[in-house]
Amino acid sequence: MEEIVRLERVRKIYRMGNVYVEALRDVNLRVGRGDFLAVLGPSGSGKSTLLNMIGCLDKPTSGNVLIDGKNTGEMNESELAEIRRRKIGFVFQQYNLIHSLNALENVALPMLFAGVRRSERLKRAKELLERVGLSHRIHHKPSELSGGEQQRVAIARALANNPDMIIGDEPTGNVDTATGDAIMDIFSLLNREEGKTIILVTHDEEIADRARTKLRMRDGKIYSE
Repeated sequence: MEEIVRLERVRKIYRMGNVYVEALRDVNLRVGRGDFLAVLGPSGSGKSTLLNMIGCLDKPTSGNVLIDGKNTGEMNESELAEIRRRKIGFVFQQYNLIHSLNALENVALPMLFAGVRRSERLKRAKELLERVGLSHRIHHKPSELSGGEQQRVAIARALANNPDMIIGDEPTGNVDTATGDAIMDIFSLLNREEGKTIILVTHDEEIADRARTKLRMRDGKIYSE
């Protein structure tokens, strides 16, 4: 299978005052294009730091992170921003929607930064909201939406620039079980029908069981796949 992500001996050390915390310890990982990967582990195991490396939100202290064969450690901030904008869609536990914008405007926003014309932005945003079952809520602001609806808006927004890879940090963490299952149905459909590479962090074994591959972390290391 073609590789979309590779980590080679990745270490990440954070300084907290006079204390150094090693969040990742010589992590090696390969993710194939079109894979559906769930990352499990207790709090503080390094799961979110791993996502930050894959998502080009942070750089490793040492080691290499390659996206589509390109070493992100050799890129400047504008090049990293371009990868985030074109290749990666992000879905967070807290939704991270802009509360002054309605659902349609939230989904269209990444396309504005990508230089897409307004008419095309709004057309695609509407289509994406229809895809996640929110065609009747496109003019509602986040405060008028349930948690599950907000997360579906966030998934539609992550798809705005048609990325190859969707990264989710506890995307079902703030919703009930039934809503979490519905959100996972969307991820499964994107993976199965559109070939999107999905990488999710979760603490929920049942959610992880929906993925094709499970990876476990503890103390900054991967200890099983």
